[in-house]
Amino acid sequence: MTVVSATDYRSNGSNDVGLVGALASRVSELLADDRISRRTTGESDPNSSDEHELARSAMRVELARLSGARRAEARAVLTSTEEQQLTNEVIAHVLGLGRLQPLLDDPDITDIHVRGCASVWVKLRNGSRESRSSIVESDSELIELIRRAGTRMGNTEHRFDSGNPELNLQLPDGSRLFATMEVSSRPSLVVRRHRFDISSLKELQNCDMFSGLIHEFFAAAVRARRNFVIAGGTGSGKTTLLRALINEVLPHERIVTIEDAYELGIDRFEEQHPDHDALQSRPANIEGRGEITLADLTRMALRMDPDRVIVGEVRGAEAFPMLLAMGQGNNGSMCTMHADSTRSVFPKLAAYVSMAATGLPVETVNLLIASAVHFVVYIDNSQRTRRVVSIREVIDSDGISIISNEVFQPGKDSFAVPAYPLREGTQTLLREHGFDAASHWRMSQ
Repeated sequence: MTVVSATDYRSNGSNDVGLVGALASRVSELLADDRISRRTTGESDPNSSDEHELARSAMRVELARLSGARRAEARAVLTSTEEQQLTNEVIAHVLGLGRLQPLLDDPDITDIHVRGCASVWVKLRNGSRESRSSIVESDSELIELIRRAGTRMGNTEHRFDSGNPELNLQLPDGSRLFATMEVSSRPSLVVRRHRFDISSLKELQNCDMFSGLIHEFFAAAVRARRNFVIAGGTGSGKTTLLRALINEVLPHERIVTIEDAYELGIDRFEEQHPDHDALQSRPANIEGRGEITLADLTRMALRMDPDRVIVGEVRGAEAFPMLLAMGQGNNGSMCTMHADSTRSVFPKLAAYVSMAATGLPVETVNLLIASAVHFVVYIDNSQRTRRVVSIREVIDSDGISIISNEVFQPGKDSFAVPAYPLREGTQTLLREHGFDAASHWRMSQ
């Protein structure tokens, strides 16, 4: 559905921001009255479809009134196309996110950056960036839009004010919204969108993230219950690859996911993963109580009888219980983290474990890492193309060092190619799950 902004209405000479706002106010009042009436009579609140239908019905009445008023003033009435555009704009304002909604509806946009009432910047799926017109008339209007999102879009209502200057929530389509005020020079809004339609290794291979060989390797390694750490920069596709790896897990296995915002979307794959639980962290309330961290959730997950524990992104003290989970029988677990190479994952993991205040010496931490992590994957997107360029097998630890082999390294065509052979035990295990590593490594020589 194409939604035309209020700016377009002004240029068409049909409607203006004031008209959209007035109609939105009327429709909002009607929806509020409907909720009050339902609760008075003991009925449940309307679902999203009910509210959209009621809003469209209200708009038909309001548009009829508007046409009557314009005819009485001998002014041109709106065309059917203009009425449809106006209806879409008002409903987006009332039930969606106003002039942000068309950007959310655009399938070519992956990221949206809004700073006050300045021009909006968007990132496209091909890696390019474009400037778009502002979605608000003032900074205060952006704050109100963000507050409306916090009220209507999350599972629970979120405050956004001086006492709570940041907002982090998931939109109904799975996109992640993050906003700030006062701690930033101007109110800021960032939306990162996730492509749940791309959720398999085959689809990622078709998108040239990796070759057919690595596809076969990943599938066998997941079936063999190898533990993965997926590394890369912001927007490199770590979560997308993690989702595809999860979807290689057999349906009878129980999965528990741990995230600070529901991005993996495991609920969207109910048939593939009927036995699962998805956990999400939460901040403290205004009294400073009730915070649930990723580390708390990781400890909870271990009590939920998981076959595999999946941590959406490791960046702190949760690394310690996660490594314990990986090394104590929950093989096949996975996580992502920010790093600039496969090798740099190891010191970062050690630093994260130290944040748990365990008091363990680095040699002991490295022993834990070496016993828990089997493979580290690095995704590069420096050339506007997301590619798996390196896969490292963890072998052992030696004091302050982790011993590992880069089993796939960057090739001439940017695809990762076989490098150092897998350990014999790993080759045997993967062969049992359909991947003959030895033959591929011989062919690469």
